[in-house]
Amino acid sequence: MAKHIVMLGPPGAGKGTQAKRIAEKLGIPHVSSGDIFRENLRNRTELGRMAEEYINRGELVPDDVTIAMIRDRLSRPDCRDGVVLDGFPRTPAQAAALDTILQEVAGAQVDIVPCIRVPESVLVERLTGRRSCPRGHVYHLKFNPPAEPGKCDHDGLELFQREDDTRETVTHRIQVYNQQTQPLIEYYEKRGVLVNINGDQPIENVSAELFAALAQV
Repeated sequence: MAKHIVMLGPPGAGKGTQAKRIAEKLGIPHVSSGDIFRENLRNRTELGRMAEEYINRGELVPDDVTIAMIRDRLSRPDCRDGVVLDGFPRTPAQAAALDTILQEVAGAQVDIVPCIRVPESVLVERLTGRRSCPRGHVYHLKFNPPAEPGKCDHDGLELFQREDDTRETVTHRIQVYNQQTQPLIEYYEKRGVLVNINGDQPIENVSAELFAALAQV
């Protein structure tokens, strides 16, 4: 079964949830680019401080800093037998860098790239329906509503809609994802490792389709 996996999917596709499930089933790390950034920033590493300078100026963190963070993480012993990458790479240049890193640190290559596909209308419904509690509990107006509308079941606090969950912001995020990711999809299609997964079905069904695809590699 495939062990070096890159997950692709738009916001709201359930990519992170499925990445965790795969990692747990295969006994390999789920490596999220967001987690790596937060770890480096929190621990005040040299790379974290470099990234922070760009972030504080409102600039994108350059590829060489991001790639160095990924290289550091993939060089650790727990990644020796495989990894599920989530949020990296985002561009063909980063994908080429990942190929080099995997070859150098593990003598490996990307085995499979599941791309979770969900219609835009469904993504918008999933994301705009989310409501959050100030203490971190998350609900959904349709799929996981609170017992009392607008109130958290745990602490009774008023629920709110996050700024990045408004319809306008969600639509923009999906458009940006589509524009940025298409070249990456083409990169992996040419390599013959991209597999399309139907994300517009229950979580368990998506997982079953994913595991069936991984078993073919």
